[in-house]
Amino acid sequence: MDSLIIEKTVSTPYINLNYDERKLIISGESFPENAAKFYEPVMIWIKEYLEQLAEEETIIEFEMIYFNSSTSKIFMTILDLFDQEVEKGKNIKIHWIASEDNDIAIECGEEFKEDLEFIEFNIIVN
Repeated sequence: MDSLIIEKTVSTPYINLNYDERKLIISGESFPENAAKFYEPVMIWIKEYLEQLAEEETIIEFEMIYFNSSTSKIFMTILDLFDQEVEKGKNIKIHWIASEDNDIAIECGEEFKEDLEFIEFNIIVN
């Protein structure tokens, strides 16, 4: 399976879905005009990745400065997918990374964490 890299733009984040390293990174800002369309290839890749994933550990890193409400809905869908896979026995961890002066990003991480049941969700403030 190939990795998927999407370079950041003014309104979209850097995305690196690295199959070989079992690491997925989404960082920056996300307020695309059509979030569903922008994240469609990401969702397809994640679903294919989860089908092939066995017992290897996967790390998901979110380091978001800002994102809009339509992106938030996409992120919750992604997080729910990972949470369901952990319930089935997969080894996936979330690292939500936020700057100590970005209260909104920290609060969003806390809200996402509350909505998940099975996955290890670490909020890392730096």
